[in-house]
This record gives sequence, structure tokens and C-alpha cells, in this order.
Amino acid sequence: MNADQGLFVPLILGILEGLTEFLPVSSTGHLLLAGHFFGLTQPETFIVLIQLGAILAIVTIYFARLGVLIRDALTGKAYAWRFTLSVALACIPAVIAGVLLRDFIQGALWHSPMLICVSLLLGGFVLLAVDRMPKREIYDDAYQYPWHLALIIGLFQMLSLVPGVSRSGATVVGAMLFGASKRSAAEFTFFVALPIMTGAFGYDLYKSRELIDASIALNVAIGFAAAFVVGAIVVRFLLAFVANYGFAPFAWWRIVVGGGGIIALLMLGQ
Repeated sequence: MNADQGLFVPLILGILEGLTEFLPVSSTGHLLLAGHFFGLTQPETFIVLIQLGAILAIVTIYFARLGVLIRDALTGKAYAWRFTLSVALACIPAVIAGVLLRDFIQGALWHSPMLICVSLLLGGFVLLAVDRMPKREIYDDAYQYPWHLALIIGLFQMLSLVPGVSRSGATVVGAMLFGASKRSAAEFTFFVALPIMTGAFGYDLYKSRELIDASIALNVAIGFAAAFVVGAIVVRFLLAFVANYGFAPFAWWRIVVGGGGIIALLMLGQ
């Protein structure tokens, strides 16, 4: 960490995390590019740790619904157990791959801004194509996804281990390609995010426990708070936005950022 950056940098990165975590635009990719192009750098552990703020944003917005799901699961209602198992099934592939490939991903892929930009650009075109593709929406309720769809979504989510691909983007594309509506796909990715991001937070905290001191803890707290506030705003309004406008605006966002980043890298000779 560069101490000269002060507290402004973790604040900006926290805002960027909260803004992009639940959009199909890759929060990790944006944070890494912000560090590369604008010098907004923090320890790599910071990127994972501030995700806790975004996690709590989901919990806050969906608190009542999560409470009902837990209550219904404890009282033996089939839909609640089916939904819980579907979410777990969607998480397993990425969890296994993430644990096995963590060092390679954070040690090599995170340090390739060209890879990130290309992933953003290509992912934008894929998202745009899928959003405009005529398809029959078979599943319109995220709580009723069959297990095979949950597993497919989990396999697609593995692609998000490449920075710039986007966890939410990969799950949304996978869900929509196999018959899910746009709104239900976006909502399901919220619930998949809870165990995935919580697990990533806990695992990275454990692996980096010796690197965290008082100064880093303060930066994480600032980034956490910013990610929580901005993430809560995004989650509250995202489903209605997707229902009205689809995912095309986010696809163009990715294309502009990815394409602009590639041009900048080529001009800089990087």
C-alpha cells in the first residue's frame, strides 16, 4: 500500500466496488484497471475484503425475504430447501476452482490489464447478443429454478474467475441462455453472491491475516462502508431497471471501458 494516497483512494475504490459488484460489468476488473491507469492502488487483499460491505447490502435489502426463507426451511417447506440447494449447487464449481486457482488468478491474471480489457470488451458483446437474442423464457421465478439450471449457472460462474468477465454477468448469461427471464436471472445472482462472496472474504482474510495491520484495517473499513452504501442503492433499484431496459446498457458500458482501455494500453505501449 502506498501510504501517500491517504483515505481518498479506499473511499473511491469502495464506491466503485459498490457500484459495479452487482452489475454485469466486473467489479474486480474495474478496481484493477483503476489501480493501473489512475494509481488508485491498495493491497490485493483489500479488493476481496471490501466485498463484505456489498454482501451486507444484499442482506439489508433482502433481510425480510431471507428471514422468510430461513423460517420456511426450518419448518420443512419444500420450496425453501429446493431453493437453498439450488443456490449451493450454483456455488460449488466456482468455489472449487477459486480455491485451487487462487494464487494463479491473483498472481498472474490480476496483473494483466490487457486481459482485463479484452474480457470486458468481449463480455460486453456477448451480453449484448444474449440480451437481444429471441428466446423463450421458461423460468420467471428465481425461487423455482430447477437443479440442472442452477448447476449450469454455476459452471458459467467459473468463467468469472478471469478478471473482467464478471460474476454477475456470467451467471446472468448462463441463466438467460437456458430459459431464465432477465429479472429472475438478476435476482438469482444476488443470492448466489451471498455464499460466494462470504466464502471469498473469509478465505482471503485467513490467507492474508498476517498482512493486515491497523493502517490496512482503516482503509478496509472506509472501503467497506462506501461499498455498503452504494451497493445497497444499486441492489434496491437494479431489478426494476433490468425489467425495463434489459442488460444492453451494461453491455455498452463494458464495451466502452474495455475498448477504451485497450486503446490506452496500446498508446502507452503496454
